[in-house]
Amino acid sequence: MKTSVALSAVALAVATALGSFAGMAQAQDAPASDHSTNMRQAGSDAWITTKVKTELATTKGVSSSDVSVNTVDGVVTLTGVLPTRIAVNKAVAAAKSVKGVKSVDASGLKVK
Repeated sequence: MKTSVALSAVALAVATALGSFAGMAQAQDAPASDHSTNMRQAGSDAWITTKVKTELATTKGVSSSDVSVNTVDGVVTLTGVLPTRIAVNKAVAAAKSVKGVKSVDASGLKVK
């Protein structure tokens, strides 16, 4: 009797373990969720923002401290006040030069 109870317990443990492994295998084969896609996009957007800020910092005639940069889904939004229309155009060109930028919204960039 003890043997049959022990065997039943072992069989149940094996069946549970096999079921767990099958579930893990299915989870690994499942496509990426929207959450992980969103996380990748957020990381990409942060990288683009950093690269645009770097480009602005190295662009003559543009004070990068006067320009705020925000990126959502590859669309860069520039806001701030620059001294001339030429500086605004340079800031837009610098942002557009960054790999991954889909478009640039400079409607928030003003001239003194």
